[in-house]
Amino acid sequence: MKEKSFEKKQELLEAALEEFSSKKYDDASLNSIIKNAGISKGTFYYHFKDKQELYIYLLESSSKVKWEFINKNIKSSSTDERRDIFEMFRLQAKVGAEFASMHPNYHNLSRMFVKEKGNEIYDIAKIVLIEDNINPLNEIIENAIEEGDFRNDLPKEFIIKIISHLFTHFEDVFNSEDDMELGNIIKNLDYYVDFMKNGLCNKIMQEDI
Repeated sequence: MKEKSFEKKQELLEAALEEFSSKKYDDASLNSIIKNAGISKGTFYYHFKDKQELYIYLLESSSKVKWEFINKNIKSSSTDERRDIFEMFRLQAKVGAEFASMHPNYHNLSRMFVKEKGNEIYDIAKIVLIEDNINPLNEIIENAIEEGDFRNDLPKEFIIKIISHLFTHFEDVFNSEDDMELGNIIKNLDYYVDFMKNGLCNKIMQEDI
């Protein structure tokens, strides 16, 4: 989605974040958002087609803010020793949790979004969010393949597809109310990374094969 720039854009996004982080999509009031942002309906409709476009734009914006925070903090904590892709995923999860603690409204927006599963708006937004994230993720995976982080008997295309699918569909697996608790998100992400790295096979069984 194209970047938008206009006076009181930040006020609109903050009002939208407040509304969508506390209410499901169908219950959220566009009139309340416009009123709380201090803009006219004409100004809103000049920049956004409808509530759906604003909602998806907010999800994209919040994802961008989150990843900017993660990337900045990962760089600041970098060491001379290289981390493999699995340890990078763990670090991203840890920094992502720090972001959620510092910005609870963004975390609540994610929680409310997961509750939309089964509704049309979830499917529409999910497609957009996956498209935004898939290319950067694929680049990370390709770099990890070149560094030798994965088994060399697996085709590159298979690795890219399976890892990309697992990460872009994390919320499809962990979507209960308990799963969305911050502590459980971190724990489940840790399990997720362990699964990607080591699979489900018992180590003793692996040694016997």
